[in-house]
Amino acid sequence: MKFLMLARNANLYSHRRLVEAAQERGHEMEILDTLKIYMNITSHRPEARYQGRILKGYDAIIPRIGASITNYGMAVVRQFEMMGTWSLNESIAIGRSRDKLRSLQLLARAGLGLPVTAFAHDTSMTDDVLDIAGGEPVVVKLLEGTQGVGVVLAETRRSAKSVVEAFRGAKVDILVQEFIKEAGGADIRTIVVGGKVVAAMKRQGAEGDFRSNLHRGGSASKIKLTPEERSTAVRAAKVMGLNVAGVDLLRANHGPVIMEVNSSPGLEGIEGATGVNVADKIIEFIEKSAAAANTKTKGKG
Repeated sequence: MKFLMLARNANLYSHRRLVEAAQERGHEMEILDTLKIYMNITSHRPEARYQGRILKGYDAIIPRIGASITNYGMAVVRQFEMMGTWSLNESIAIGRSRDKLRSLQLLARAGLGLPVTAFAHDTSMTDDVLDIAGGEPVVVKLLEGTQGVGVVLAETRRSAKSVVEAFRGAKVDILVQEFIKEAGGADIRTIVVGGKVVAAMKRQGAEGDFRSNLHRGGSASKIKLTPEERSTAVRAAKVMGLNVAGVDLLRANHGPVIMEVNSSPGLEGIEGATGVNVADKIIEFIEKSAAAANTKTKGKG
């Protein structure tokens, strides 16, 4: 089979591993810079092009769309969907997962565990917003933040109000969330592929940092999930419509709560911590699904 990966940096570990896994299984993989692909948007013969070349003949595309280029990346994925090319994660699902507010609302509608979350525009309601989130300490998050950037732990009411008002003064949308103290600065990253959890690791934040992101000095180790945690991760990916997802969970006193659902999860940390060949499992899933041409939206999203 012939695959096309949409990615800005072909040298990232995750992208190299996916290429290796595809080649080991006898497939051909090409990586093209998402931002250098352009489109002929027409009714009957939609095209995607790269340096004058019409991009066709692919059995599947693998979108690895960075947060900073979400809108353009989704447009490129939609174009391939319109052309009838199977996509590992479809454009509408990528869009759901990238919109933190929308994703939380969808997960809440499905009855999945979440930290208590408040969202408001008017800063005069800050006290009530903080009360909704359970009172200080609270976590204040930028809607557009990724990898722990734009996430602040406010430990007093005064500091919480200052952070909220500063962000809103800069016309930045934020969420205020309950702080899950019992998690102890740790979270669980699960990788869901085709409706199954294929790998899971515990990420522990560096000393003094409540964020557990590995690139911020956190550590990772293999972990055994409870049946409820496994079910929560699978259901979260399904609600988003993602075939491949990184689902981040916290262990709260009342059960697992979902922090985030990521449509382009990194593979380096979890493959290293668990020894699981996640890239191979993704390629195996593509083999089975792309052959069935099982595209749901065909660019309608």
